[in-house]
Amino acid sequence: MPSLALTTNVRIHDPRAFTLKFSEFGAKVLGKPESYITVQYNYNDNMTFAGTHDPAFVLTIISLGNLKPEQNEVYSKTISEWLKQELGLSNDRGYIVFHDPGNSCIGYQGTTFGTIFGKPS
Repeated sequence: MPSLALTTNVRIHDPRAFTLKFSEFGAKVLGKPESYITVQYNYNDNMTFAGTHDPAFVLTIISLGNLKPEQNEVYSKTISEWLKQELGLSNDRGYIVFHDPGNSCIGYQGTTFGTIFGKPS
């Protein structure tokens, strides 16, 4: 159920095409089916980082069961390289926040993933 929410002060010419591309990339990198992926692109012209309005970002990734310290290092490197290639965002101009709230804390289809998977973590 990964959710990728990107907030940046970089305006994207075609946000719909970008979010579809990011969804496919996110599924591949995180090893989850794209059918569970959500992607948000939030443009914020007023965003600052380190006291400037130079290109910057915050990416929040919420995912169940695959966010571990060692793996997050790999995700951070791979995703930041992709953001540099796609949007020109330098990896020293933003943060990637990883969050695994546990199966029982994500609702889906009128229940939770804890019930669906039988693991109320």
